[in-house]
Amino acid sequence: MTTTTAPAKAVPPPDVPPAAGRGSGARVYLRYVAGRLAGAAVSLLAVLVTGFFLFRIVPGDPVRAMTHGRPTSAEQLAALRRQFGLDQPLWQQFADYCGKALTGDLGMSYQFHAPVGELIAQKLPATLLLTGTAVVIYSALGLWLGTRSAWRHGSPGDRLTTGVALTLWSVPSFWLGLLLIITFAVGAGPIPGMFPTGGMESGDAAGLAYIADVAHHMVLPVLTLVAVGYAQTLLVMRSSLLDEMGGDYLTTARAKGLRDAAVRRRHAVPNALLPTVTMVFINLGHVAAGSILVETVFSWPGLGGLFYQALSVPDLPLVQGLFMVFAGAMILMNLLADLLYPLLDPRVGR
Repeated sequence: MTTTTAPAKAVPPPDVPPAAGRGSGARVYLRYVAGRLAGAAVSLLAVLVTGFFLFRIVPGDPVRAMTHGRPTSAEQLAALRRQFGLDQPLWQQFADYCGKALTGDLGMSYQFHAPVGELIAQKLPATLLLTGTAVVIYSALGLWLGTRSAWRHGSPGDRLTTGVALTLWSVPSFWLGLLLIITFAVGAGPIPGMFPTGGMESGDAAGLAYIADVAHHMVLPVLTLVAVGYAQTLLVMRSSLLDEMGGDYLTTARAKGLRDAAVRRRHAVPNALLPTVTMVFINLGHVAAGSILVETVFSWPGLGGLFYQALSVPDLPLVQGLFMVFAGAMILMNLLADLLYPLLDPRVGR
């Protein structure tokens, strides 16, 4: 007796074509982007409101600070308050501030008598040069040392690298800057003074000599920023890579015959980069903000030193404008990092 098997039924084609699946993924990503853009807009609005009220509680009278040491009558003080709009009710000042800020007008500086936007534009290149150079150096250094430290965790090199990073991370930047000035600018013991104590240029050079002069002035402030900043990137990269090292996919890659360096470069490091990408973009946000303490210690003519000068008065329009630039740069970098996440890890945003 023979038995026959019924032929298998043909599986009907899916109702949704592949193109529709790709379109659905695009819609998901667009919704993700729209949500991040809305969040950034809300954050900018919060910065706008906070920037106005936060510095109104700073003690000090701007008019009296600007006229300190000068004989000024009560009528003259009142005229200055009317000129700067400080005689208006707080709600009226806030409405004027929001209206001008939304049109790109950050107001006039009290102490410099110049538009805030122009002052920021003048000081921004110096800050970008200093902090941009430092961020590139300590991000690359932190990623490289963090990867090597995690891959050889527990070794003497790992313990030394991590210990130095933790020590430098806990050191205040202004204190380290002062130590570097005392040691390498003024000179200490057998170490002669080799670098300028502050500023960006000597003022008597041009062409290649000018570039060398600026680089000479940058050594100590960049070294200060790198020494304090690289540790965070190193520790984040080390922690992320240690979490990935126990993954089964690394064991499978080794079983396929890949060398240890190839396993690290092709598989482990790309999967450990997501938290570090956040750190790198935050560091890029600091490029525009600069470092107030380091720029003040080294008399660097950037936005950090300008913010310190504005806060000492207080110069409210300048302080508010700088605060918006600093916070806006961080929000923008966080937004770019959020938009980059789905490209690095497709699971994000699903």
